[in-house]
Amino acid sequence: MSSKRPVAPPPRIPGFTYISLLGSGGFSDVYLYEQDRPRRKVAVKVLLSDLKTEGARRRFESEANLMAQLSSHPYIVTIFEAEVTDDGHSYLAMEYCSRPSLDVRYRRQRFSVDEVLAVGIQVASAVETAHRAGIAHRDIKPANILVTDYNRPALTDFGISGTLAGDSDDDSGMSIPWSPPEQFRDGSVDGVMVDVWALGATLYTLLAGRSPFVMPGADNSQRELINRISNLPLPRLGRPDVPESLELALATAMAKSPQSRYSSAHAFALALQRIQAELNLSVTPFEVLEEPQQEESHPDDGTEETRVRSIAAIEPLPCPPSRRAPPERLAPEQARPTAAARGSGHSPPSCAAAQARRTMVPR
Repeated sequence: MSSKRPVAPPPRIPGFTYISLLGSGGFSDVYLYEQDRPRRKVAVKVLLSDLKTEGARRRFESEANLMAQLSSHPYIVTIFEAEVTDDGHSYLAMEYCSRPSLDVRYRRQRFSVDEVLAVGIQVASAVETAHRAGIAHRDIKPANILVTDYNRPALTDFGISGTLAGDSDDDSGMSIPWSPPEQFRDGSVDGVMVDVWALGATLYTLLAGRSPFVMPGADNSQRELINRISNLPLPRLGRPDVPESLELALATAMAKSPQSRYSSAHAFALALQRIQAELNLSVTPFEVLEEPQQEESHPDDGTEETRVRSIAAIEPLPCPPSRRAPPERLAPEQARPTAAARGSGHSPPSCAAAQARRTMVPR
């Protein structure tokens, strides 16, 4: 949270009653309101910049509509309403997550390996769902992973601030500790690869109790962090309970070159699922939206009016973690895949043949 500016007064929103301030950041303030109908507590995020032009309003509405389509995912914050106040500020009314965010939790105590693996797969499924809808998050970090009342992670802040006029080429909103090297260079970036790196950096943070390139007692200014992220190998976690396969998975996700990372959030999640199996842990399902199947419709059965897309839980597949090059050297020594990470000598079954799906009702 930023304290460099005064918090804006909460706007008057018809049908909502202001309760308290939840937090503030560089682009927005977040308040707790009570919605009148239906009666429930909601988090209302108010963007600071005015939507003064019709183009800016259209971009905000387009982004909000995409967010609404994603918000049925079990690990994405649910959006209830997107509107513009009378004074021109856009706002989102969304699910109120009352539990501490991952940012608050890791600063109190480092996460266990089993929880990090589960959270990583769950959030990766949300990220993959967004990517398949054509949306890159670009700011994955612990503070943007909230926790619902049912103790489930919920990804929020899908770049709504990036829809504001004039902000598309501005890097001032990036979160440096969780940003990949290419974001500090001129030129275009691959949003999928940015998100894979940032998710890896987030999981590393939960395990280490600090972001990957922060050095306790050293100069951790923005300039130094950017230099380390761009040039230094990823420091090893050094925790005795963290297996070598997890060190390797994080190093792959956070490779300096985007071409050396996992090819997708799904590929990263598969690696995490294999580590769960290696540790004899319960394997967390990877949940993505199934594409609706083309079926012959019957005009009198009413199914077309009631059919909704379902959540598919994909079980782990015995596929290679990535089609890309291996990761760079881990500091202080190179990480080498274990026999379990490399797999046995026989060829694994195809990914398509090995997929097992079970339909789950989206929340």
